[in-house]
Amino acid sequence: MSAKYILISTYPLKNGVDFNDIKSIPRIQGSKQFYLSEELDTEEIVELRAYNDLYEICKDEELLESDFKSFSPYLSGDICREIVKFVEAPIPNKNVLPGTRYMQLRHVEVPPEKYEAYRAWRAETIFKVVHDNKENIASFESYHSLISGHPGVMFVSAFDVDKDVYVEAFTNERYKKIIREADNYITDSNGGLYTRIYRAINH
Repeated sequence: MSAKYILISTYPLKNGVDFNDIKSIPRIQGSKQFYLSEELDTEEIVELRAYNDLYEICKDEELLESDFKSFSPYLSGDICREIVKFVEAPIPNKNVLPGTRYMQLRHVEVPPEKYEAYRAWRAETIFKVVHDNKENIASFESYHSLISGHPGVMFVSAFDVDKDVYVEAFTNERYKKIIREADNYITDSNGGLYTRIYRAINH
């Protein structure tokens, strides 16, 4: 049931913003698609919105424009948005979007000429690690940027287990070797690869 298209909206937060104030924003109340960054170096929240057709986004134009005003007291910069398109799911989602306690976004930028080789490589490396740890992962989906200022592959991983349990498979020696191999495919090893874990605001 993976969404064909996902609109990822990133809201950069001012330092010291009161989390309870953020939760009081009407758009956030009751939504399961808002997540707060758990990374020490990123103060931000993200929202995922699912679409089966790009024309559906037009229906949300007024809503998305209103975010600029309703979130403005809490933002350190403008809202960043990108649209990604579904490619495949090593662990399919039972729902169109994550509804778990945690979510991880994993971004990789690959030169077009290396993309097919990269997909073959990740099927034998990254996806095998994912399958081997499926008891700790609710879903793991692969998307690719359709409209983005930061293009590339986007993995959307959802999980409910403790973060330490989830990340172990992606930080051990087996995965460190995979990360080293990934340099053969990544456009820029500094900006072409990042991972960020988010915690659901309303879970």
